[in-house]
Amino acid sequence: MLIFEWILALLLGAVVLSGLARRIGAPYPALLALGGAAVALIPGAPRLELQPELILALFIAPVLLDAAYDSSLRDLRDNWRPVSSLVLVAVSLTTLGVACAARWLFPDMPWPAAIALGAIVAPPDAVAALAVLRQIQPPHRVLKILEGESLLNDASALLIYRLAVGAVGGGFSLAHAAPTLALVAVGSVVVGYGLARVSGLFFHRITDVPSSVIVQFVSTFGVWIVAERLGLSGVVTIVVYGVTVAWRPGAQLSARLRIPSFAVWESVTVVLNVLAFTLIGLQIRPILEALSPHERLDYLRAALVILATVIAVRVAWVMTYNTGVRLKNHWFGMHVARSSMAAPSARGGLLVAWCGMRGMVTLAAALALPEGFPYRGFILLTAFTVVLGTLVLQGLTLKPLMKLLRMPDDDPVRKELKLARAKAAKAVLAELDGDGSPAAEALRREYGDALNQTRQGRNARASTENALRRRAVAVSRAAISDLRQRGEIGDDAYRALEEEFDWLELSARE
Repeated sequence: MLIFEWILALLLGAVVLSGLARRIGAPYPALLALGGAAVALIPGAPRLELQPELILALFIAPVLLDAAYDSSLRDLRDNWRPVSSLVLVAVSLTTLGVACAARWLFPDMPWPAAIALGAIVAPPDAVAALAVLRQIQPPHRVLKILEGESLLNDASALLIYRLAVGAVGGGFSLAHAAPTLALVAVGSVVVGYGLARVSGLFFHRITDVPSSVIVQFVSTFGVWIVAERLGLSGVVTIVVYGVTVAWRPGAQLSARLRIPSFAVWESVTVVLNVLAFTLIGLQIRPILEALSPHERLDYLRAALVILATVIAVRVAWVMTYNTGVRLKNHWFGMHVARSSMAAPSARGGLLVAWCGMRGMVTLAAALALPEGFPYRGFILLTAFTVVLGTLVLQGLTLKPLMKLLRMPDDDPVRKELKLARAKAAKAVLAELDGDGSPAAEALRREYGDALNQTRQGRNARASTENALRRRAVAVSRAAISDLRQRGEIGDDAYRALEEEFDWLELSARE
């Protein structure tokens, strides 16, 4: 009962800190982590310790699925080069840089243990990054690059982590490990895609809202558990699953189910974020208790050096890559998929470089190290220091940095919304062509007026309660789906219009 009371108190405190963060314009994850650390140092405070596997499944799986569902394949394709440079090169360089720094600080640390530490602190976390980014609203292209990175970099870091931990245990062979890792990567993609297609066979058969929401969450955790039991990457599997489900427009859920489902998912992901970042802070007490006073001081100094290395390597690589791309564009011209895409800039590169917050994946990977692992205490303290340090140092300064950089508004979603609304209205008018009924004439006038308002940049949402309106909504859905398939609009515009049509469909129910 005491633990339950503390959890209620922590949730209430988190609400207060979140409100304070909105008032002062700071990202709430940083304040939550600081609040959790402060609570952990209070005499008599609870020790909320969870198994690392449970941490990943409970906090990462649903939040990662939510992010994957909202991700735009078109934008990922457009930005695959910078995303790949962050997912592969930045993670590898950070791992190597941290490993070298750890060996310099502790020459007797085995190389595999040092590389494991580097892999643990290398990936910016999806939960941390997206929670912060969605509050500060960076330029569209920067946001899409960072969203793509947050979806995939955990997988590359955890693969390196597996290799390093295996090497410490002995019996490691790169010749045997490489095919295994390739099989894990391919298998995760295949299983994620297959499970998404299977789930699509029964999702649309569920018509009860509570049952539908329960099945959605059970299937999310089920996908993660299946991947882990098969020895695959839970991160890659859940990302592929979420993207595949999202790209079957309207096939799984009706509007009546989708609207409350989205509301529940939004609420649950907020609660999970609150608990996750509070739990990060609460881990400081058991970590410090496991160390002697002398070890704490030495390890803390070394952990701060690792924190500086993590930040410096990311900034150095991102700015180097950004400079190379801008020089290439200057010498050979810029080739983009769409005219609406903004050109890479030094300011955008600096913003991407500074978005390196770490979170639950880093802490869970550190806690998952087996007892007796070389320098386990130092790795645990370093992981916590890097997580809390990046959340506070980078998270609290992102908004002031954006104001200082004066990033231009290159958001193409507004233009895409105008294009899609006009296309949908024209499709409805074409569907009504030749129908001389009074209802059709009334609807024709209404959609004609909606088209005029759309051309003027206004939202012309309408409502009616007849079968003709439902036909109009169906045609509108098909029109925007066609635009999305052809890549003329992104998923942000598509989701906004899908929500509008959901409300129209609900208003047209008999």
